[in-house]
Amino acid sequence: MSDIRTDRRAEAGRPTQLGATFDGEGTNFALFSAHAERVDLCLFDDKDNEVERITLPEYSDEIWHGYLPGIIPGQRYGYRVHGPYRPEEGHRFNPNKLLLDPYAKSLVGSVRWNDAHFGYRLDAEDKDLSFDERDSAPFMPKCEVPDTAFDWAHDVKPDVPWDRTVFYETHVRGYTMLHPAVPEEIRGTFDGLAHRDVVAHIKALGVTSVELLPIHAFLDDQHLEAKGLRNFWGYNTVGFFSVMQRYAGGENKSGRARLASFKHLVRSFHNAGIEVILDVVYNHTAEGNELGPTLSFKGIDNLSYYRTMPNQHRYYINDTGTGNTVNTSHPRVLQMVTDSLRYWVEECHVDGFRFDLGTILGREPGGFDPRGGFFDAVNQDPVLRRVKLVGEPWDIGPGGYQVGGFPPGWAEWNDKYRDEVRDYWKKSADSLGNFAARVTGSGDVYDRHGRRPWAGVNFITAHDGFTLHDLVTYNDKHNEANGEDGKDGHSDNRSYNYGVEGETDDEGIVATRERQKRNFLATLLFSHGTPMILAGDEFGRTQKGNNNGYCQDNEISWVNWDLNQNNQELLTFAQKLTRLRADHSILRRASFRDGMGVVWLNPGGGEQKPEHWNDPNADCIGLHLKILDGEEAILIFNSHDGPVPFVLPERDGGEGWSVLVDTDQPEAEPREISGGKEPLSVAGRSLLLLM
Repeated sequence: MSDIRTDRRAEAGRPTQLGATFDGEGTNFALFSAHAERVDLCLFDDKDNEVERITLPEYSDEIWHGYLPGIIPGQRYGYRVHGPYRPEEGHRFNPNKLLLDPYAKSLVGSVRWNDAHFGYRLDAEDKDLSFDERDSAPFMPKCEVPDTAFDWAHDVKPDVPWDRTVFYETHVRGYTMLHPAVPEEIRGTFDGLAHRDVVAHIKALGVTSVELLPIHAFLDDQHLEAKGLRNFWGYNTVGFFSVMQRYAGGENKSGRARLASFKHLVRSFHNAGIEVILDVVYNHTAEGNELGPTLSFKGIDNLSYYRTMPNQHRYYINDTGTGNTVNTSHPRVLQMVTDSLRYWVEECHVDGFRFDLGTILGREPGGFDPRGGFFDAVNQDPVLRRVKLVGEPWDIGPGGYQVGGFPPGWAEWNDKYRDEVRDYWKKSADSLGNFAARVTGSGDVYDRHGRRPWAGVNFITAHDGFTLHDLVTYNDKHNEANGEDGKDGHSDNRSYNYGVEGETDDEGIVATRERQKRNFLATLLFSHGTPMILAGDEFGRTQKGNNNGYCQDNEISWVNWDLNQNNQELLTFAQKLTRLRADHSILRRASFRDGMGVVWLNPGGGEQKPEHWNDPNADCIGLHLKILDGEEAILIFNSHDGPVPFVLPERDGGEGWSVLVDTDQPEAEPREISGGKEPLSVAGRSLLLLM
């Protein structure tokens, strides 16, 4: 402390713009804390030595603020916040802990785990009720005064209509670490993902919207580092305004260059007509529960930023399963979330968001409320209401499962689709009725308040769970590499290995698995609703049976681009499916009220009757779709393991049908057949599209 300058006085500055804001001559600093007694701004040199400590002079409307002439972009800083350390009352102020600015738009360095990160003595008998005086600054990343300049060069957002949207969920690092066309020095980065060959592949696949797993700054968990692992997925946020350094080229780049690399990625996809969607984690932070570290929010104003137990404010409400829950009922915390969202839209041109554990954001003191403060704030916001908003509609708290419960204007991940489509193709008993509802847009879930079929984001696989290849290759999860004795990850995978656990040379089993992959992809892309493809599923990527790769930053989770013949053929087939979906509006219904004829057909001929629906062993069904004075299509689904004769309806004028897709003969040319005469033989475990 003796070498730290403390005599400079800041000017009053402004409370109206939170964070560090450079005006061309100096920087305004503003920090929200309703319960602090003093806030010190700490300045650091480029070797991370604290060189100056300045008390913010003004406190207006619960905002601490001050202005320093001569402080320019690139200046490193952090905060020390003084106030009561009374955990029983929810207060955990400790000025010995350097704190990250919640509005920091650039971070440099990383958390180097040390006991000093904790506000209490780890060896104390009363744990978090004790007080630790060690300085955490040497082990903390630092904030930087931002420089956000970037030449967008007439960037135009694609603004893809919802009914034409095809999501593609991928990971910035994992997608290019093994890509042969991407130079090694940029693999695993924003620049690598923006490489022309990568963008070209995604464009050729027919994807309209790339959904990136979290790119906000996050931590590698201490317990993972102890096992030689790291946080791969990134659901452990410490900064809602800054990009993850490892994706932006690391600390060897300036803060401006790191942000520019992300903007370049967005611009590259926009130039190809592809949207960029961010997976965002506003439901919790990396600070954990009462025994977690003090890194930012906990030391700035714990009682405001987090939901604590009523009458026991020492403890946190844990509706997220991660130790803490962000308190979006507080107006300043809600403001931080919406400010962050607007920043990514306005400054970085992103096209939408997928909200991890989105039910949390709609939680008010009385429970989930689709008309609560967060939803109201977003839905009336002139910037945010124009972008794509997708909720993960569940958390682990009371009443946390809210599929179909989000307000109008939102889409939701539809796990009913995932589970019930898997059940059907696995040939589970009594699965036919649920399967039919999912294929036709889940109207039983979403057809209310004027919501559209696109409100349901349909998926077979996602980052969490088996890949498509592993879904048809493993009966059980194989997560041994995670070091949790196989206890982590879902056990209810509704998967099937068709006779051998794992890879096999048995040609019959391999052929069945390949056909089932085609069945899943065709079902997904021909269902009404918004399809989401997991990156690599288009050519059969495997994680060797690991269904929880959150900590596997290695070849288990990285996409393998060394494609064999089966991989290549599946990719070609997937491209065919997306083209058909794009070309035929009958396959991507835009409204439940469009007058489309929807009739379910029985293999024996004619419409499905109640006795057919109630047959627990029924496993083959047809869907007849017709647009008034427009297109007509039949989809036939057969999960039976043998061929089924199917009588097609006759068409007006005696015209026949054209078979455009047959998953049993994926490379076959379209063939013409008649209706109402000889039954069509539908191969076992196959899907047909007739137009």
